[in-house]
Amino acid sequence: MRHAVFLAVGIGCGLVAFQLPMATWERLAPAFFVGGVVLLIVVLIPGVGREVNGAQRWLSLGPVNLQPSELMKVCAALYAADYTVRKLDDMASFKRGFLPMMAVILFVGFLLLREPDFGAFVVITTIAFGVLFLGGVNVRVFGVLTVVALIGFLILIWTSPYRRERMFGFMDPWQDAFGRGYQLSHSLIAFGRGEWFGVGLGGSVEKLFYLPEAHTDFLLAVIAEELGFAGVLVVVGLFALVVQRAFMIGRDAIRLERYFAGLVAQGIGLWFGVQSFINMGVNMGLLPTKGLTLPLMSFGGSGIVANCVAIAIVLRVDWENRQLMRRGRP
Repeated sequence: MRHAVFLAVGIGCGLVAFQLPMATWERLAPAFFVGGVVLLIVVLIPGVGREVNGAQRWLSLGPVNLQPSELMKVCAALYAADYTVRKLDDMASFKRGFLPMMAVILFVGFLLLREPDFGAFVVITTIAFGVLFLGGVNVRVFGVLTVVALIGFLILIWTSPYRRERMFGFMDPWQDAFGRGYQLSHSLIAFGRGEWFGVGLGGSVEKLFYLPEAHTDFLLAVIAEELGFAGVLVVVGLFALVVQRAFMIGRDAIRLERYFAGLVAQGIGLWFGVQSFINMGVNMGLLPTKGLTLPLMSFGGSGIVANCVAIAIVLRVDWENRQLMRRGRP
C-alpha cells in the first residue's frame, strides 16, 4: 500500500516536473543544489536525522521518511549541467573549469560519507564528473582525476573495517556464508534456483526467510529466482534501452545547441546506467556488496519520487527537441 502511495506521489511530481521548461530548470539548478546540500547537513544533526542500522540517512516527516541523498542525484545532474554550460569556455583549464566543481563535490561527498552512504557518493560523483567530461573538460585532467578517484576509493575502503570486510567477503562469500558473505551467498542461491525460466512469479523462497533487503538492494536476485535467466535478460535489456534513449535525447538537444538540456539528459542516463550496473553487479557477485537500489524498481519513497522526476525531465527535453524540429530547426 505504501509503495502505491509513493508511486502516485512520484507520478504526480513527475507530471509537475514535465510542465517546467528546461530554461526554468537551468535558472533554478543552483538553488536546487544548495537546497540538496542543506538537506544533507540537516540529516546529520543529532535528533533530527533518523538512524536505521547504523546509518543516519533519513528525515522523518510524519508517516514518511525523506532520504536527501536520493533527491541529491537529481540536483547533481542539474547543477553539473548548469555549471558546465556557464564554464564552457574554461573547460580546458584545471583551475577555472575543473577545480571549483571538484571542491563542491568533495564537500558533498564528505556529507554523504558521514551518514554513511558510500553508494550515493559513487553515483553522485559519477554524475558530476561524467557531465563535465561530456561537456568538454580537458582529457588529461579527467584522466588524472580518474586515477586519483580510484586511489581515493581504495583508501576509503581500506581505512573502513566495514567496507574492507565487504570487499573480502565479495571475493569468496562461501568462506563465511553465515557472516560477511551471507547476503551474497543467498543472492547466488536465488540465481541458481531460478535457472533458465525461474520457479514462477511469487514463488521465491529466498525473499521470504533468507535474502536481506529483498525489496531494495537484492531485488534482482528475487527476479532471477522467480523469472530465471530470461527475466534477468529482460530487465538488463530494458535498463540498457532507457540509458541509450537518454543519451540519444541528450545528443539531439546538443545538436540543437541546447547544451544544458542535453547534458542534463545524459547526466540522468549516466545516473541510471551506473546505479543499475552496480546493483546488478552486486546481485550477481561481480562487484563488492554495496547498498544501492535498482532504479525504477526497488522499494523506497524518496527513490521512486527522484526517479519519476528524472524521467520526466528527460521526457521534457525530448518534447522540446521535437517542438524545435517541427519549427524547422536542424
